[in-house]
Amino acid sequence: MRKNRLRERWAEGRKTVNGWLAVPSAFSAELMAHQGWDSLTVDMQHGIVDYQAAVTMLQAISTTGAVPMVRVPWREPGIVMKMLDAGAYGIVCPMVNDRREAEELVSFGRYAPAGRRSFGPIRAQLYGGADYPRHANEEILLIAMIETAEALANLDEILAVEGLDAVYVGPADLALSLGCTPGFDPTEPRVLDAIGEILDKAKAHGRFAGIHCGSPDFARRMWARGFDFVTLLSDARLMAMKAGEVLNAVRAAEGNGEAGGGSY
Repeated sequence: MRKNRLRERWAEGRKTVNGWLAVPSAFSAELMAHQGWDSLTVDMQHGIVDYQAAVTMLQAISTTGAVPMVRVPWREPGIVMKMLDAGAYGIVCPMVNDRREAEELVSFGRYAPAGRRSFGPIRAQLYGGADYPRHANEEILLIAMIETAEALANLDEILAVEGLDAVYVGPADLALSLGCTPGFDPTEPRVLDAIGEILDKAKAHGRFAGIHCGSPDFARRMWARGFDFVTLLSDARLMAMKAGEVLNAVRAAEGNGEAGGGSY
């Protein structure tokens, strides 16, 4: 089976950068994949990506060495199993709040006897290799999002669940749940303390940890703090930011009288 390069790199103590795909386009996903991300996550929760688009996006990511992952809409067995069968090498599950929910996620993502994933790796076997069924439990990453006050209160129980590989901080929902302002790159001490607690407890339990970031500076801070992987923005946000940047540059030149006259 094709090795999961994220699992290998994290085990070696190496940091990785994850890209985020909200645009339902195989071509957009392919463009992102060729920029050198260690992994790319197709967002089926808050993005506008449906199942068929997600499959084509996973196919596009496969033109590179980036590890394909999916954030599923919810902790529901059908979509978890279907995205694994489509070739996702990691499942990011939102709103995991207690031990039972973490156990459910693991059961959906592992073949028996470790779980109750149904057998039918129709595209996963094409991507992973003929021996995918024998090694999928060892390679697939199951990642629980910790993003509520309830999850914080139950964090040790969640992290103790066998088969859970990593936790992922959703800073916006976490801040909202703590009565703070939602958004990336939080500055409020209560949110930063919660993020530190999640990371420290994850490490104490031998789990990997990631976080969604809004800037390279904050991502580097989170690396330095000890996170194994960071996500930067999304394809949609990056496109909008760059488009705004170049438009503002042109309009600024026009305002300075630099747009007229001259020869080419």
